[in-house]
Amino acid sequence: MEYWAHFFTLLALVLAAYLAVFLRSLIGSVIALAAMSLILSLEFYLLQAPDVAIAEAGIGAGLTTAIFIFALRGVRRD
Repeated sequence: MEYWAHFFTLLALVLAAYLAVFLRSLIGSVIALAAMSLILSLEFYLLQAPDVAIAEAGIGAGLTTAIFIFALRGVRRD
């Protein structure tokens, strides 16, 4: 059972990373990157590292996503 949880989590992680790279919309890529970070924090939790999972969720998904969104708002598009 645990094997399948790791397998599907890592499969979702690869899918989110693929979407983050190949989406045409920048905001879509940022959201896919945030999803990838949340899935990675789930994998850390499954690997019994809850402190690393909390740090990844807070910094990776929360703070980094907010910084990217603020940066996208400041970019002038022609």
